[in-house]
Amino acid sequence: MFEAKLEDGTPLKKLIESMKDLFTDVNFDCTAAGISCQAMDSSHVCLCSVLLKADSFDPYRCDRNLTLGMNCVTLSKILKCAGNDESITVRAEDNADTVSFVYEKPNQERVSKFEMKVMDIDSEHLGIPDQEYDAIIRLPSHEFSRICRDLSQFGDTVTIAATKDGIRFSCSGETGNGSITLRQSSSVDSKEDEEVSIELNEAVTQTYAMRFLILFSKAQSLSKSVALSICQDVPLVVEYKIGDCGHIRYFLAPKIDDDIRDDMEQGGDNDEGQQNEN
Repeated sequence: MFEAKLEDGTPLKKLIESMKDLFTDVNFDCTAAGISCQAMDSSHVCLCSVLLKADSFDPYRCDRNLTLGMNCVTLSKILKCAGNDESITVRAEDNADTVSFVYEKPNQERVSKFEMKVMDIDSEHLGIPDQEYDAIIRLPSHEFSRICRDLSQFGDTVTIAATKDGIRFSCSGETGNGSITLRQSSSVDSKEDEEVSIELNEAVTQTYAMRFLILFSKAQSLSKSVALSICQDVPLVVEYKIGDCGHIRYFLAPKIDDDIRDDMEQGGDNDEGQQNEN
C-alpha cells in the first residue's frame, strides 16, 4: 500500500505543470525516502531529476518500493481538478493497475476522487555523478525567465559566460543580437531570493539550446530563485527548490560548435554522444 497526503497540493500541481511540455510518460518511484523520478526528453538532450521528500507528506506510507508510470499531460489535467484550498492524497495498492487522487476541503464538505491507469514504461535510470562546477549562479527565477524571453527574439541558442565581472547571457541571429549581464548583488538590504550570487571557480563559456531554457523557466512558480551550475563540456544544471519538499533539476547538454564538430568528424572521432550526454 502506498499513500501520501499533501495538505497544500499546490507545489505538486506546479511541479507537473513544469514537466508536461518536456516529458510525456514518466516513472515515479515511491520508496520510504519519498517520491522521485527521472525523465529524459525524446531528443536525449535534456534530463530531469525530481525529489519530493517523505517528510513533506502527512501521512506518508510506502510498504514496499513501487513504480507508478504516468502520462504527464493526463496527470496535469487530473491535478487541475484540485482546488487551491484542497488537500491532495495519492493512493495505490501494491499490485494495482490504477492510482487514485483524493481532494478534500479542510472541513470535508467536498471530497473528490479520481483514478488514473498506471502505465508500464520502459526507461533506463541513469546515474548522475557528483560534479565540481566552474560556476554556480543563483538568481531570481523571474529574472531568468525574463532573460530567456527577451533573448529568444534573436536566435535559437544562448551563450552563457561566467567571469569575475559577472554572468553574461547573449544571443545573436539574422535579425540582430542581444546580451544581458548580471553582477553579484552588493546591497545588504536585498532579500535572499532577490539576490544574484556567483560562485566562480573558473571562467567558463557554454552555449545551449534556447527552447529548453524557456521550458525550464516555466518552473519559476515553484521557487523565487533558481541556481545554474555550469562547467566546460558538462551538462548545465538548472535547479529549483520546491519549498522544503524537495527539488527539480534539469540537465541540458551544451551545444557543440559546428567548427569543432567538423574537426571531430575529419579526425575520425565522430562522438556525437557529447551532444546527448546525460
